[in-house]
Amino acid sequence: MTAHNNATRGIVIFVAAWFIIPVMDGGAKFLSEAGYPVLLIVWGRFFFNLVLMAPVAVATRRNLFTLPPDLLLQIIRAIALIAATILFFQGLQTLPLADALATYFVYPLFITAFAPILLGEIPGLRRWMAVGVGFAGSLLIIQPGNGAINEGTPYVLVAAVCFAFYNLLTRKLSGRSDAWQTLAFQMLVGTLVMSPVVVFVWQPLNMQAIAVLSMMAVASAVGHYMIIRAYDYAPASVLAPFSYFEIVSATLIGFFIFGDFPVMTTWAGVVVIVSSGIYISIRERRRTQG
Repeated sequence: MTAHNNATRGIVIFVAAWFIIPVMDGGAKFLSEAGYPVLLIVWGRFFFNLVLMAPVAVATRRNLFTLPPDLLLQIIRAIALIAATILFFQGLQTLPLADALATYFVYPLFITAFAPILLGEIPGLRRWMAVGVGFAGSLLIIQPGNGAINEGTPYVLVAAVCFAFYNLLTRKLSGRSDAWQTLAFQMLVGTLVMSPVVVFVWQPLNMQAIAVLSMMAVASAVGHYMIIRAYDYAPASVLAPFSYFEIVSATLIGFFIFGDFPVMTTWAGVVVIVSSGIYISIRERRRTQG
C-alpha cells in the first residue's frame, strides 16, 4: 500500500472516530445536569468501558488484559486521558457543549507544536495553516462572547493540553501493541485510578444513568479504537486538522439533545472546517505523488 493510501485510510478512520466520540461528551453533560458528580461520571466512563471489553476478549479469543509493551509510556498515556476526561467533564458543568469543544480545540495546535519534539514529525507551513483555518471555523460556530471568562474555561484548556499528549503518545506507541490491548489497558488504568476516588462521591445510579453510561462506553471504546488505528496509518501532524470534524457531530448532538439550534454562522463554520480537511487531504496526495 502506498504512503498516500495509508494516509487516506488513516484520515477516513480518524474522521469517523470524531463523529462517534462526542456521544460520550453529550452523555457526560446530560448526567452532570441530572446531578451526578463529575468523578462518578468519569469512573463510570472507564468502568463501563472495561466491562464492555470483557465480551470482546472472549469473542475474539484475545488475551487483552495482559501488560502491554512499553508499560511506562502506556501508563503515562492512560493517566493523560484520565486527566483530560476529568477536566473536560468539569468544564462541561458550566459551559455549553459547543463552547467547551471550541475551547478544547486548541489541542491540535499543541499536537502540531510538540510533534517535532516527541515524534520527530516536522509539519510544514500549510499544515499549520490548515490547523489555524480549522480553529477559525470552530470560532465561527461558537462565536465566543467578549464578557468574563466562564469558570469552566480553564479546566477545558488544561484538558486540551492533556489530550494533546495523549494523542502524541498514542502515535508514539502505534504499531507496538495490539490496538484492542492498548484500549483495554487504558480502561483498566482508568478504573483502578478512579475506583478509590468514586467512593467519596458515590450516588446510586438509576436505570437511565446506567443506560447513558453504557452508551458512553460504546461510543468511547469504538471511537478511541479508531483513533489508535488511524495513527497506525498517518502521522499526528497530518491527522490533527481533521479532529475539527468533531464540531459537526457535536453540533448535531447539541441540536437534538440540548435544543441548541444551529444558526447560519454555524453552518459557515462547518463549511470552513470541512474545507480545511479536504485541502490537507489534497495537499497530502500531491506531496506523496510528486
